[in-house]
Amino acid sequence: VQLQASGGGLVQAGGSLRLSCAASGRTISNYAMGWFRQAPGKERDFVATISWSGGSTSYADSVKDRFTISRDNAKNTVYLQMTSLKPEDTAVYYCAASRFPGVLTSNSVRSWGQGTQVTVSS
Repeated sequence: VQLQASGGGLVQAGGSLRLSCAASGRTISNYAMGWFRQAPGKERDFVATISWSGGSTSYADSVKDRFTISRDNAKNTVYLQMTSLKPEDTAVYYCAASRFPGVLTSNSVRSWGQGTQVTVSS
């Protein structure tokens, strides 16, 4: 499955952005999906994941209550709504598809998107 992330940009602290991840090549409806991010000079970190049906979600503590992951299997697309953005949210955001339906971890990724830059100014 090929993943295309979009929606990144420059925003002021306290602002919002919505990232999209459009999949092609095969349906993602059978797989958990998620988002990771990588800040300059740092490792790629988990941000959020959503199960195949959308019935289960999980977030990193640093984004809980500010970010919301969702999916539209009919459109083969996953979203990340980001609110109350902080300068420390600045990173390249990558979407990912899991090999499994229920959970996405760094060890279960089957496909990565190309990344979209999010920059939050103070």
